[in-house]
Amino acid sequence: MRGELLREAAGNPGLLTALTARLTPDQLTGRTPPPHPLPGGDEILAAHADRVGHLPAATRTLLLIAAAAHAHEPEGTGADLALVRRAAASAAVPHTPGFTAHTLRQAGDRVHFDEPLMRRALLHRAPPDRRRAVHALLAGLLPPGYAALIQRACASPGPDAPLAAALEAAAAPPRPHADRATALAHAAALTRDGTARTARCAEAAEQYRLAGDPGRARTLLARAGRATGPAHHTRGLLALADGPAPDAHETLLTAAALLAPHDPGRARDALLGAAEAAWAAGDALGYLDALTRIPADAADRDLAHYRDGMCAVLRGRTGAGHLLLRRCLDSGARDSGALLRAGAAGLVLGDLDAACRAGTRALAAVRASGADALLPQALEHLAYAELRAGRHARARAHALDGLRAARRTGRPNTAAHLHAVLALAASVEAGVRECAAHAGAALAGAAPHGLVQAETLATWASARADLAAGRPAEAAARLDPLVRPGPRRGHFATRMLAVPCYVEASVAAGRAAVRGGGAVAEAVAEFAVWATRTTDPQVPAQLARCRALLAPDGEAAERYEEALAHHERAGGDFEQARTRLLFGSWLRRRRRTREAREPLRDALVGFERCGAPAWAARASGELRAAGAAVEAPGRSGAGAPLAGLTPQQARIARCVAEGATNREVARRLSVSTRTVDHHLRNVFAALGVRSRTELAGLLGNGL
Repeated sequence: MRGELLREAAGNPGLLTALTARLTPDQLTGRTPPPHPLPGGDEILAAHADRVGHLPAATRTLLLIAAAAHAHEPEGTGADLALVRRAAASAAVPHTPGFTAHTLRQAGDRVHFDEPLMRRALLHRAPPDRRRAVHALLAGLLPPGYAALIQRACASPGPDAPLAAALEAAAAPPRPHADRATALAHAAALTRDGTARTARCAEAAEQYRLAGDPGRARTLLARAGRATGPAHHTRGLLALADGPAPDAHETLLTAAALLAPHDPGRARDALLGAAEAAWAAGDALGYLDALTRIPADAADRDLAHYRDGMCAVLRGRTGAGHLLLRRCLDSGARDSGALLRAGAAGLVLGDLDAACRAGTRALAAVRASGADALLPQALEHLAYAELRAGRHARARAHALDGLRAARRTGRPNTAAHLHAVLALAASVEAGVRECAAHAGAALAGAAPHGLVQAETLATWASARADLAAGRPAEAAARLDPLVRPGPRRGHFATRMLAVPCYVEASVAAGRAAVRGGGAVAEAVAEFAVWATRTTDPQVPAQLARCRALLAPDGEAAERYEEALAHHERAGGDFEQARTRLLFGSWLRRRRRTREAREPLRDALVGFERCGAPAWAARASGELRAAGAAVEAPGRSGAGAPLAGLTPQQARIARCVAEGATNREVARRLSVSTRTVDHHLRNVFAALGVRSRTELAGLLGNGL
């Protein structure tokens, strides 16, 4: 409703106020459909029209022709100046040099109204007979086809079955979805029969949805009246983009049941949409239920392989499921939907390169189709696959593109998922603040709509940023409810990805039962089972790293070496650098400083290579603590507050400025509280501050 009101107001605050004043609270919130056309604003439109009332009659006629000539053009592209002049000549309107100076501007061979509201005001003020005559005049000057049909529809005084049928026939590929929607909306308005009018309204709504205009789609659904299968399908897909995922799931299941008898293809698409909604909501049973309702279709083997493969994996028959999903990757599909499913299959298999390739092809197919509404989802899938593959910079670029597309096309649910991807990228590339901004946006969009996957990814991102900043206790507290059983457990398909961070944070924060069972050991045991069900190349190394963190001193080094051997085979700078950082830190804390320097130096280089400055700073601090000469971050700026401190003093100062107590600082840095006290007194003296509050204020801009 918000989008429709803003579009109708055309940037005029007075008209916006007038329109909202005439709507009920339920209409404003979208619970009940608004009237069509929207009431209110007559006085403001009349006032706009009065602004040109003093102009000569010939000029006013030219302005009316220009206003009517916009009807068949894509929104925002203006009208054809040559057509306007030909229409004026046909109407025997005297030539008016410079007529475009009156509220119009010329751009090449196009003419635009300076204020979009003026165009509406002129059409609103004109007597109906005169307005229809102008549209009829334009229709006669245009060649047969879409543009002439739209002008004829505007000229029609009432229902016209032949014209409605011609408009419906014109609403076909390769015309853009927005043009098809406009033609079908006019066809519906010219249709007397209730059943046919409902069908045309529903199809116009679907075309507006695909064009990325959900506001107009909802308006057409409200005009459709009776709830049909196609209307339910479009309504469910709109809810999937901007509504509670469980509601979208149920609406799309209903649509599938209504469509199955007469449109099995669209019923199948509705079931796929219901499965997508259940996946977003973290409802594994709902996802399985929707997929198993899809009937077998010998003509679409790729879909059958995807359906049966995903069901097998979720039911624990991993080997059989992987064989079927592998066929999706090897099929050579070209349809965007099939390619998106192939990308999802690649993620489930752990074949991240294949997932990225399928995502790239899906994005190209969506762009070629012109379906703007599908672009944010394609970019989201590709960005997530690239993130999983460790290509953080590419993931960030595609996620930002997707976020802009999601905002433009009214898809806040997709935007929430994209913010989660950006938060994960920021937890590597940026730092706590940028990660927190994206994670907060993801959670704000995900919580009211039940988007459990976005919530899980955003929480994992925040925890990983905490780890980079040396805040393991906070990271462990965030991840504990996601990983362990309970009502806040994370998404069934993504929570295992956070286990390595959970183990690292818990051990560093002293929350792990290192010599026995406990929640952390249980999480590692579950991760080990999951590792047998994926071919993600990083997982064997992550599992060995988790076991190293929990191993007694006599076994830990061997486990770390095992993890590094896996990394050498798998590649991936970031995860390998994290393992080297942990191994080097473990060696340093056991006073094996000479041995620690090599893995720590390799970790620093790895983090710098993959553009992870916060992680590089952590590795640099560990390397200095091991006695190596490393330039301290921030020393190149002479005015940096920490430039005059030793590496250990700088680390303690940062922790205290973030609000940590001396005991918490000692635990983070594996030193005694007496050491923290000693260094903190020297920090206060060196920086000229007298309290923790002053220290936080001094360092606040650099944290």
